[in-house]
Amino acid sequence: MPELAPLLASALILGLLGGGHCLGMCGGLMGALTMAIPPEQRGRRLRLLLAYNLGRILSYACAGLLLGLAGWAVARTPFASALRVIAGLLLIAMGLYLAGWWSGLTRIEALGRGLWKHIQPFASRLLPVATVPRALLLGALWGWLPCGLVYSTLLWATSQGSAVDSALLMLAFGLGTWPVLLVTGLAAERVTALLRKRSVRMAGGILVILFGLWTLPGPHQAWVMGHDMHASAAQPHHKAV
Repeated sequence: MPELAPLLASALILGLLGGGHCLGMCGGLMGALTMAIPPEQRGRRLRLLLAYNLGRILSYACAGLLLGLAGWAVARTPFASALRVIAGLLLIAMGLYLAGWWSGLTRIEALGRGLWKHIQPFASRLLPVATVPRALLLGALWGWLPCGLVYSTLLWATSQGSAVDSALLMLAFGLGTWPVLLVTGLAAERVTALLRKRSVRMAGGILVILFGLWTLPGPHQAWVMGHDMHASAAQPHHKAV
């Protein structure tokens, strides 16, 4: 599989530019989370928002770890080569989604509706939120809300064939969604406005698509690896004194 660094960058971009979608799904909850808190208690409101989002991000990482174990098992079978193809195709699909050229990923949300029916009653009982532990638990439960972007990212992370890598990719994705969901101040509003610009979304989508094309196996991989090997061989070797 490719080096982890560009994959983490892809996951971060997916979360950052997909934050607008997350805001549409979680924005109402974010408002309900702090509506009972007076505006002058900004510190308390921020702590609850941070705790909620921390719980949500940790739930993404946990899901990545659990499903990553399945990917790890598949990676040790004759179907291992198919994982890389799936990873590349999912990245391309997510790039198309971010750029606004295709929204088919939202159909994946149906996969988790059965599980969410059992989780939602417990999450609803935590509202209204008055304490940090309660906000943390609410975020951990709400992270399982059916979401096409989250699910497609989870499938992509699972296809890496490593439980640890899958967890790290989902953690990076969650961190990417954080700035947009923390829309509590002027700076966050400016970030949100910037990320909603079509040119920014298209640029991010194209970058993710390029990562996906690079991930797919093919002649370009051999060229990249061969180029790196020639570059390494061209470097002078010095004997140890």
